[in-house]
Amino acid sequence: MPITAQQLLQILPNAGQVAGVFVPVLNAAMSRYQIVGTKRIAAFVAQVGHESGHLARLVENLNYSADALRRNWPSRFDVDLASAVARKPEQIANIAYGNRMGNTATGDGWKYRGRGLIQITGKNNYRACGEALGLDLIAQPELLEKPQHGSMSAAWYWATNGLNTLADSGRFDAITQRINGGQTGAADRLALYTRALKVLA
Repeated sequence: MPITAQQLLQILPNAGQVAGVFVPVLNAAMSRYQIVGTKRIAAFVAQVGHESGHLARLVENLNYSADALRRNWPSRFDVDLASAVARKPEQIANIAYGNRMGNTATGDGWKYRGRGLIQITGKNNYRACGEALGLDLIAQPELLEKPQHGSMSAAWYWATNGLNTLADSGRFDAITQRINGGQTGAADRLALYTRALKVLA
């Protein structure tokens, strides 16, 4: 049962005009990765809706204040460093993501920052995702900013990380943990999920 534009807008009202663009590509991505049935679709749409600001953002916004840097990456930003790079997204990405997740070259943190509806982050993840989707994401990471690839990358990530199984058993908080590495935005994610279950029922 594919999702309709009307249903998508009921779940993600702030999506507005882009809902029509995303419906066919989301349906194609969900179909390819077995995100079928009310529980799986509701969980997937809720998570990608939260991660992308209701389908508005396909690239990570790293315009953080010093306080937010200390809160999000306490081991990477001490007080002085956080103050020095606050509101400088490229520098923030290179510090936050440098020398991990396959990011070895200078600038890789920024080049392979979060993209797609579920923010694929780090050169290793871009490589694996690109191989699965038949795209050269190492050379062209910005392909994940296109609706079709951004949707497909999210569905690939979802399936690769066993999230259909968690959705089937209603373990929504465990899905959030796997996507986010914590519970950031848990209340909003849960509200979207609750709404999605009603809309799709």
